[in-house]
Amino acid sequence: MTTPKNLPARPVMLPLSIAIAVVLAAAAPIARAQSLVDLYESARAYDAAYQSAKLQYDANLAKADQAKAGLLPTASVSAGVTRTGFENTAPQIDRSFNTQNAALNLTQPLYRPANWATYEQAAKQVEQSQAQLETANQDLIVRTSQAYFDVLAAQDTLTFVRAQKAAVAEQLASAKRNFEVGTSTITDTREAQARYDLVIAQEIAAENDLRVKKLALDTLVGKPEAQPKPLLVPVTLPLIEPADVTTWVQQSEVVHPNVRLAQSGLEIAELEVKKAEAGHKPTLDLQANYNVTRNPSGTATTIPPFAFRTNTTTVGVVLNVPIFAGFATQNRVRETLSLRDKAQSDLEGARRNVAQATRTAFFGVQSGQGQVKALEAAELSSQSALDANKLGYQVGVRINIDVLNSQSQLFQTKRDLAKARYDVLLGDLKLRQANGTLTPEDLQKINALLAK
Repeated sequence: MTTPKNLPARPVMLPLSIAIAVVLAAAAPIARAQSLVDLYESARAYDAAYQSAKLQYDANLAKADQAKAGLLPTASVSAGVTRTGFENTAPQIDRSFNTQNAALNLTQPLYRPANWATYEQAAKQVEQSQAQLETANQDLIVRTSQAYFDVLAAQDTLTFVRAQKAAVAEQLASAKRNFEVGTSTITDTREAQARYDLVIAQEIAAENDLRVKKLALDTLVGKPEAQPKPLLVPVTLPLIEPADVTTWVQQSEVVHPNVRLAQSGLEIAELEVKKAEAGHKPTLDLQANYNVTRNPSGTATTIPPFAFRTNTTTVGVVLNVPIFAGFATQNRVRETLSLRDKAQSDLEGARRNVAQATRTAFFGVQSGQGQVKALEAAELSSQSALDANKLGYQVGVRINIDVLNSQSQLFQTKRDLAKARYDVLLGDLKLRQANGTLTPEDLQKINALLAK
């Protein structure tokens, strides 16, 4: 169909990609953007949850050092002064005297199996503390990345909504012009107006969502108005390496902090059994004592009174053999055996949970990569459909609602594609967290995909 000569031709509308570029240029941030690594380092120094875990780790290290005391010697010094009043009737003696005393006591455990088990437990507790700190660090990496990509996704949504608003506004203006010259009905105008009002509502919601996401990121990293660097487009997302889920699961059952935590818990429980069984065993200590007693004015038996000093040194070993404790030791052994079995079950449960989480995360990343490819194809198709509908509208074979629907479909596809890319990158981090191998160095790979 051709346009009648006596009527004005319908204006050619700009592609939505150009409108998006215009909106992006207008919304370009003035402040210097930060990379994911930069914001993670800020969060590491500011986040209260991570700082709490770090301080708990330091406290656990100091607590573990306390267990050495059961193997090392103990020494104490004591001193005192006493005054004694002495009265005797036959013969008549009435006198008072002072006694000055100082003593040095030393004890060295020679055989205390319970103390040695406690010391070995302390080493295992340090391993537990290390695993707990690694868990907190991995959680911080994921939380920071989640907040980072949430802001980028919210920014993309707002950008696409504003681009959609610009395109719909252009379509609305075109419908009004065409109605005025009689080439279209009032329906086109009303449909465009309704779509424009809907986009305005979506823009308000997108602006608020971006405000909330930015607030969450600022709170996490301790920086006001944090501005994440956007993702380069087009971008080649990294593949999963290795591509075999079994390899990831096998690795997780060895290195995951939760598995190591449960393994140390089992070893601590086994040492607790040894401590309980030590209640049946004797103990042997080396003890040494050096005592000085001085009487400046003699004692009641020194006639005539004269000052003297007594030095006493004793060295020996003390053997303590338990015989009967009211069945407390036997019942304590039974208790620790049950707790050991419980720790074994906890370890098996931790391995199963980690394996399940690793498989779920692995297939989630695979699915996300497939969605990205499908959405990239859908984006091209949606753009072609929009161009075709615009051309059809210009020549009169398509109506206004067709163009509006194509614009909305393209906007939705672009938004879904951007979010899918973020989900794949975040999913890769979550896979490594589920696998237990996530480290801050993994963020460098994402940094390489960000705008400079």
